[in-house]
Amino acid sequence: MEDKKTSAAKLAANDRWDKKQGRFLIRFKPGEKERIQAHAESLGMSLNGYIVALIEKDMGGGS
Repeated sequence: MEDKKTSAAKLAANDRWDKKQGRFLIRFKPGEKERIQAHAESLGMSLNGYIVALIEKDMGGGS
């Protein structure tokens, strides 16, 4: 039986989702991701949501 997490259909669906939503890779220094993620969670946000909010704020937008 094929693993549901790595099936060809799942990988294709993930690829379609990434192309629709957009994906951006950020590299952190060792330990920084965990520190930033803990701060985001203390604000009730995901790491992704926190980063997006910071970018939107910096660009003069925001939600």
